[in-house]
Parts: sequence; structure tokens; C-alpha cells
Amino acid sequence: MTALLSPREILDQLVSFPTVSRDTNLPLIDWVEGYLNSHGITCGRQYSADGTKAGLYAHVGPEVAGGVVLSGHTDVVPVDGQPWTTDPFTVVEKDGKLYGRGTCDMKGFDALAIWALVEAHRRGVSRPLQIALSYDEEVGCEEVVPLIEEMGKHLPKAATVIVGEPSMMKTVTAHKGGRAFKVHVKGFEVHSSLIHTGVNAIMFGAKLIEWANQNNAAAAAATPSETAALFVPPWTSTHVGVIEGGTAGNITAKDCVFELDFRNVPDESNDDWEARLRAKVAEVEAEMQAIVPETSIELTQVFDLNGLAPEENGEAEALVRRLTGDNSENVVSYGTEAGHFQAARYSTVVCGPGDIAQAHQPDEFLSVAQFEAGQVFLRKLIDEVLA
Repeated sequence: MTALLSPREILDQLVSFPTVSRDTNLPLIDWVEGYLNSHGITCGRQYSADGTKAGLYAHVGPEVAGGVVLSGHTDVVPVDGQPWTTDPFTVVEKDGKLYGRGTCDMKGFDALAIWALVEAHRRGVSRPLQIALSYDEEVGCEEVVPLIEEMGKHLPKAATVIVGEPSMMKTVTAHKGGRAFKVHVKGFEVHSSLIHTGVNAIMFGAKLIEWANQNNAAAAAATPSETAALFVPPWTSTHVGVIEGGTAGNITAKDCVFELDFRNVPDESNDDWEARLRAKVAEVEAEMQAIVPETSIELTQVFDLNGLAPEENGEAEALVRRLTGDNSENVVSYGTEAGHFQAARYSTVVCGPGDIAQAHQPDEFLSVAQFEAGQVFLRKLIDEVLA
């Protein structure tokens, strides 16, 4: 058995692995599995299709249903082009802050969860405690779905899930969902003086972008539902963040490619919003094909994220409120893996150390006070599953 590591020592190890979503996370997974194995904890893995990444899950306590899952992701966003003043992959403590890529989002919670699992196993628990560490959360959250399925095959099903995204240790009971598409408008090139005989992919693509603007304006003007009113903004937003196309100023653009996404409130479905988009695409595509029949618009799904809806008498919410003493009402407009756990019939809540405002930033940090608050929270959780 190797020495017991403190949460800070575990955090130092986790941050040292540059697990940017575009790269492998296997060295980190190897280290975590090795550390847990050394303390008598058996782990399972769920690999990506190409085998370059893996999620990890583990269980301590009796082999019965009804436990608690601590869920976190292992990937981080890139540091390329960001003006860091410290090494992003080395934890640097300064002025009460722990600097490093992922300290806040969300290797701080991961380190605490690993520590808690070992501590719970060492002390012996009467209620199971599980851990779920996923990959590719930063590029869509979808890879947690096969991880959840794999856990279901090999572990007794837990009752509650705590997703440790940074929430300043507040209880977050709802967040928006979303679905995103790459839109490829395929036009027909002619000299721009003969624009009526060509199909300018950029200009027809602009009709879809203007449709997005109109959606936002109409939604902002409407009276929100009770659930939507919890959020800022209190409606489903439609967004285009990147676009490219065209070859020259005097040629109708043959191609235009952009990404369009919805961030929907939990009482509106991704499927319904996709149906609206496809109806508009069909309308614009018909206009294009009336000019040149071989033109088209192609949609490719980029990500699909379930929203987290407030639960009536939610077990996870009650547990976290009991441990933190936090009775405030909190929802967020960003997405997490919590919606996917809830869709798999786990009672789910978001609660973790750190401020989301620090996520993805240069000189990302987690305050020492928040890190310590997270450890206090998990100590109380261990006491809860010991009872």
C-alpha cells in the first residue's frame, strides 16, 4: 500500500497531466487507478472509440444499491495563446489561491473525490460511495453517457449523484441543456455581377443566422415559464459563434460553414428545437434549389446535452443541503454532466468548490478557502455514509 496522499498532493498530481480535450487522458487515468488500487480499491474503465481516452469508475462499501456518486471530468480546455504568469500544469499557491489549469474546473473536486473514496474505504462505510471520472466534458459532455451505462453494468446503482462543477459550494438544482450543429451551406459559384444565377452560401446562411436573432428577440419578449424564469436569460437562446466561407469578393460563395447551438431551459426539449431548425433549413434550402437544384444545407450534430431540471423532493438536493447548510436557490445557464445522470434516473445535484468565473481563464485558480470547504463537505459526506 502506498502512502495516503492529502487532497492537495492529489491535486498536484492531477494538474501535472495536460489533459486538454484534444489529447489523451490515459496517463492521468493510469495514475488514479494505480493510486486507488494501492489502497485496495478496484476500478473499471470505459474507453473512447479510438482507445485514446478513458473514463474511470470505482465503488467502496457494501455491494448494495442506494449509494452516492461523486462525478467529475478529467479534461481541461487549452492554454494556447493565453497570457499565463505561471506554469499552467504546475499548481502554484500564492495569496490564498491555487493556480493551474483545471484547479477550478474541475480537478480540485476530482482530487477531493479521490481522497474521499480512499478515506471512506479506509474507515469502512455502511452506504456505498462511488466515483465517476469522465473525459470530453469540455467538448460536449456526451462521453459521460457510455460511462454511466458501463457503471450500470458493473456497479450497484447509486441513488444520488453530486456533480462537483464549481458552484462556490452552493446547491445548484437546475441548469440549461443544449444541442449544437455544424451548418454547411453548399452554394453555387458565379461572378457576383450575375448573382441572380448563383447561390451565395454566405447570404443564404445569413437567413438562418437572422432566424436565430429572431428566435432570441421573440423569446426575450415572451413571458417565461415558471422554470425558465429561474434562469438568466430566462429563455432558450440560439447562438452562432464561428463562421467561415467564400473565396473572393466578386464570387458568390460556394460554401459557408458555421456552428449554431441552442441553450434551452429544462422544460423545453432539444428535439423540439432541432425540429424547428430543420424546418427553417428546409425552407431556405428550397429557396436555394429553386435557383440551382444541386445546392443544399447539411447539418452535423456537434453535441447534445440534457438539461438538469429541479426535482420535487430530490434526494440529492436534500443530502447536499443537509451537509452544507445551504438553503439558497441556485440555477446556472452553463451545462454539466448532471443532466445526463438525471436522465439515467439518478437524483442529481451540482455542488463543488470554486467560482465558474475562473474557469477557462488564463491564471485559472481555486481559492484555498474553497478547496478546504470542499474537503469539509466531503468529510461530512463520509460521516453520513459511515452511519
